[in-house]
Amino acid sequence: MRYDNLQSLLQGSDSARSFFLTLPVAHQLTLHRQFDPYIHTAAELHLQASRLETYQRQVEVSEALGHRRRKG
Repeated sequence: MRYDNLQSLLQGSDSARSFFLTLPVAHQLTLHRQFDPYIHTAAELHLQASRLETYQRQVEVSEALGHRRRKG
């Protein structure tokens, strides 16, 4: 089912809300702040959450590599 935005998706879908609540709080906040108008379905929520997780891992790896170079 398609909803108007993330907020209405979470209000109308128990499964989407359950999944959303398993995400780290920082990711929940980012999804609300930056993607609310663009998420209309549970599939879009899962996709954006996956992309956010991938991005966060890439940042962590990049920062770790950057710290190693500076120390060496």
